[in-house]
Amino acid sequence: MAVRTLRVTTVLATALVVMVPISPMAQPAGADAKRGRELAARVCTACHVIDRETSGSMRTDIATFPAIADRTGVTAEQLAGAIIIPHPAMPSVQLTTQEIRDVVAYIRSLKQTTK
Repeated sequence: MAVRTLRVTTVLATALVVMVPISPMAQPAGADAKRGRELAARVCTACHVIDRETSGSMRTDIATFPAIADRTGVTAEQLAGAIIIPHPAMPSVQLTTQEIRDVVAYIRSLKQTTK
């Protein structure tokens, strides 16, 4: 029962944060990737490499933001869900709905397009 409740909560919370994208590259409504990058630089760099310019990795067992962005089929909803209900090793970071939208927009802006 607790797992079902957690799933329902995750779905509802994610729906509140991110509108369903119209296209794979669509950004959440009202999102600002520049603000998301600034927030990520303050909050996420203790563990994650947040851009393509930084060489190496903070921790080799933690995905970089560019690697997360380049995952096949990753959606804004999945990214928001991972922030709202993080994996166990991720510290409890309290972000507003707008901040989550901005960080998700920033991560999605890192996706490399194939030519």
